Amino acid sequence: MSGDPVFWLVAALAVLLMGLSKSGFASGFGAMATPLLALVVPVPEAAAIMLPLLLVMDATSVHQLWRHRDPAQLRLLLPAGLVGTLLGMGLFTAVPAHLLAAVVGALTLLFLAQRVLARSPATARVPSRWFGRAMGVASGFTSFIAHTGSPPLNAYLLPTRPSPLSFAATSAVFFAAINLAKWLPYFWLGLLDGQRLLTSLALVPLAPIGVWVGVRLSQRISPRAFFWLVYSGMLVTGLKLIWDGFKPH
Repeated sequence: MSGDPVFWLVAALAVLLMGLSKSGFASGFGAMATPLLALVVPVPEAAAIMLPLLLVMDATSVHQLWRHRDPAQLRLLLPAGLVGTLLGMGLFTAVPAHLLAAVVGALTLLFLAQRVLARSPATARVPSRWFGRAMGVASGFTSFIAHTGSPPLNAYLLPTRPSPLSFAATSAVFFAAINLAKWLPYFWLGLLDGQRLLTSLALVPLAPIGVWVGVRLSQRISPRAFFWLVYSGMLVTGLKLIWDGFKPH
């Protein structure tokens, strides 16, 4: 891995995409980072490499947005999200890596469908608290498996019509807590070893670059054009991971 230029290219793109998401230009598309990296390494390894990078970004986001969070929504969502992480840990111990790739591919395609359907007025109905809890569990689960927890969370939060600042802050605090809760399980599962932590450390400088690029792109490129480019990439990535998961091994 350390000398594989393809790995480093894909890893750099994954971290930059995550940074773009954190900048607000491609909000939500940070969930594509682990599926993208999973094209060149097994899903558990991809998730382990991305976790420290997520925590670096979480610390920055929470520091800037803490006072704008919605405590009521966090009281509803966080316990459910922690239950979801426990379910995700169980799947990690029970399912082979190639089948996890198929799961991540399916989640990627569901993420794509959610992003497309979110543009429809039919999805604007205010959801119930039980739906919020269910999406909290789903978000914690998908976040543990592949750091793809934003689609279920967005499916609940966006129809409640929070202010942009409240939405960003509530999401940031939720995922900071969920990502922090993953550390001990990831160590217990043997996912965080010295080599993977060193790989994460080498990629850390790219995180702020992704944010900087996102800010600049927001001033120069049509978000619509960018989103359709990412949608296409999501479709290809999701199908490729599903193929890798079910092809003969």
